[in-house]
Amino acid sequence: MNKIIRFIPLVLFIALGVVLYRGLSLNPQELPSALVGKPIPTFSLTQLLKPEVTLTENDLKGDIVLLNVWGTWCVYCKYEHPYLVDIAKSKRVSLYGLNYKDVREDATKWLKDYEDPYVFSIFDPMGKFGIELGVTAAPETFVIDANGIVRMKHVGPIDGKVWQQKFIPMIEKLEQEQGVTP
Repeated sequence: MNKIIRFIPLVLFIALGVVLYRGLSLNPQELPSALVGKPIPTFSLTQLLKPEVTLTENDLKGDIVLLNVWGTWCVYCKYEHPYLVDIAKSKRVSLYGLNYKDVREDATKWLKDYEDPYVFSIFDPMGKFGIELGVTAAPETFVIDANGIVRMKHVGPIDGKVWQQKFIPMIEKLEQEQGVTP
């Protein structure tokens, strides 16, 4: 019995090593989302540039939509912004913004200074809608199909490589499902 007790720390050490080694192979940008395959949560928030306009989840239906979570305080949002401008100009998808935990005046100035790629931006100053989406930090981007179903969540900035490897295959799949030609 005494010999078995001596091996318990070794067994625990090896088990812990296996668990930690497994964690090294995980990609933090591939966080699972409970929303994938489900409708976008209901919301009622104002439009960033037109505070008198109230938006709901129905405003994100009808096309293949990218909902990009951004903020003026977000360093990576500034990095990905030129790519978003190019995506918007391609007209392949409808690009909407979710201005997350920000100040309206700062966000409005930011869009004027750096070019506004969005059809519109939803203003979420308290982050409540972001929480319902499962947002952990900006930038994050959701792919939403024409019926308002979340099909993909990407954590981190979009650049040319991410666009080609992650987004284009999903968009092509949705276009095929919906009978849309690019």
